[in-house]
Amino acid sequence: MKIHHIAIICSEYEVSKKFYTEVLDLNIIREVYREERQSYKLDLAIDDHYVIELFSFPNPPKRPSQPEACGLRHLAFSVDDVELKRQEFISKELICEEIRIDEFTDKKFFFTQDPDGLPLEFYEA
Repeated sequence: MKIHHIAIICSEYEVSKKFYTEVLDLNIIREVYREERQSYKLDLAIDDHYVIELFSFPNPPKRPSQPEACGLRHLAFSVDDVELKRQEFISKELICEEIRIDEFTDKKFFFTQDPDGLPLEFYEA
């Protein structure tokens, strides 16, 4: 039917919370601290559409390698203006790759990373 949400485990909760809410401008639906797991769970939305669960756990293992490792390759967001979004992120001191053109769709896109190195793609709507 559709993807319900994407779960991400972060290494530093407050850093990632700030990134996803202040840099990516996702909205907080709910924030819960689970004492028994020493873990936060932050439910995030684009507008009011639930999309990401951000988790913290004590000492999570590092991401094994760049996007070509088995597993989730990257997370892609649709944006109206790729150039504007890239400039916005650069002004917030994110390192952004150069804008590329998708050879199949002729749409513009670029990559940056979240605080734990998860590749994030921003793709022209």
